Amino acid sequence: MQPGSILMNSGLLLNASRNRSPTAYLFNPEEERAKYDHDTDKLMTVLKLVDANGHGLGMINWFAVHCTSMNNTNKLISSDNKGYASLIFEEMMNPGLFPGQGDFVAAFAQSNEGDVSPNTKGAHCIDTGMPCEKNHSTCGGKSEKCIASGPGKDMVDSTKIIGTLQFQKAKELYEGAKMKLEGPIDFRHSYVHMANQTLDFNGKKVHTCPPAMGYSFAAGTTDGPGAFDFTQGTTKGNPFWNTISHLLAEPSEAQKACHHPKPILLDTGEIKEPFAWQPTTVDIQILRIGQLLIAAVPGEFTTMSGRRLRDAIKKRVVSMGWSENVTVVVAGLSGTYADYIATYDEYQSQRYEAASTVYGPHTLAAYIMNFERLAADMVTGKPSESDPAYELNEHVINTYDFPFPVVWDTSPPGTHIGGVSRDVKPMYKAGEDVVVQFHAGNPRNNLMTNRTFLTVEQEVGVNEWKVILQDSSWHTEFHWTKSNKLDTHSTATIVWHTHPGTVPGAYRIQHFGYYHPLARSAKPYTGRSSVFKISPA
Repeated sequence: MQPGSILMNSGLLLNASRNRSPTAYLFNPEEERAKYDHDTDKLMTVLKLVDANGHGLGMINWFAVHCTSMNNTNKLISSDNKGYASLIFEEMMNPGLFPGQGDFVAAFAQSNEGDVSPNTKGAHCIDTGMPCEKNHSTCGGKSEKCIASGPGKDMVDSTKIIGTLQFQKAKELYEGAKMKLEGPIDFRHSYVHMANQTLDFNGKKVHTCPPAMGYSFAAGTTDGPGAFDFTQGTTKGNPFWNTISHLLAEPSEAQKACHHPKPILLDTGEIKEPFAWQPTTVDIQILRIGQLLIAAVPGEFTTMSGRRLRDAIKKRVVSMGWSENVTVVVAGLSGTYADYIATYDEYQSQRYEAASTVYGPHTLAAYIMNFERLAADMVTGKPSESDPAYELNEHVINTYDFPFPVVWDTSPPGTHIGGVSRDVKPMYKAGEDVVVQFHAGNPRNNLMTNRTFLTVEQEVGVNEWKVILQDSSWHTEFHWTKSNKLDTHSTATIVWHTHPGTVPGAYRIQHFGYYHPLARSAKPYTGRSSVFKISPA
């Protein structure tokens, strides 16, 4: 801990997002939509953390866009566009250090991104190249071929582009931040039984519902479509799928009526084995740092849902005497995960986000009611109450591990684990991919936390090597494969994507891991490629 200050700045970031359910957005009242220039939030808010001497300690920003630049065909662990932005921001602020090793932390946080896609080319039919049918996001009546992409030539390139746009805007706002946050530090937190909230709607009492997922949930989104014959915008059930889903739990007539017009595919609120499939109780909170209020929400608010929540919180505190200069940001995906939160109007469309609004059509109104309560408590200095007998879901304490344990790692006769099975070429041009394969142990033997499965090393002197890249680098990939589940032999493939600016010279690649001898504990091993050279592009 040390003395410091927090400076705030905000600005518009265009061309980094688009609405993936624009027809649902149009269900919102015209006069409400007219207040905004865009159908997604383009505002990025940045906090600059500095010490008493003005030296940068960290940065956090909120910007609404899904981390789905890497679509559901990607098989590698990826932090997607926000992770890429964080990597290059921290690389700038921690020069010469590997990711996670520097003092400066750059956090690219989420906001109300429920209906916001990074795939800015939009959704097209992958077989014809034509735009998808807009209301149901289908091609020939099917969801599978309607996929959004862009702005890059592939998903890796798109991740870099959208990440870079966020990095550039965050850097601009960070360097220009001058508004100092001053005033109290405070918070309010509450557990809310979202499955049964009572509230007023159009002059009558309504309530939220036990959780349930609609048919359009199974259709997926244009960022990652589902399968079978599910489509977005479905408001009627199917006898075949009802029969299948009712084997898990059959919704009551009251449950069906509560969720209308959502046709229930999975009555998740009634499924308790091996533990509750979805939460009935969630936690919400408001954090205060001077004139900034952070609304921590347990799910994915759509664009208009987030706008209504921000406006409601600000209106409440200003009506109770606070200054108009208060700023409210929505911190999405905080605490419990309770899926999506669409507006009542968007809910009628039953696209993916609405079908995934699990507490029924009045979900947003219930959240707003409770956040207004927390805001009022903060103004008056009153502690916030939780709903009685909130349950701590059992899966927080008891988890289940389904993969079989690793029993034995082997390599083919005449080889050893860590040995090279496919070596590098002697020479590459800068910009080419370097590939090497090793006989490997199962990565689950040791996750190499705060270590690495690989290093790329440059020769800097006679028998003197410098590590220039690890598995945390965007330029490296680590693949682990085996021919079948019963095979005890596996392969680690390491790929280094060099670029035209890669420094010419001699290099090598090392692989690190643990292997499991039969009936013994895991042991470490190391593998090393031959030395190879990089020549100018």
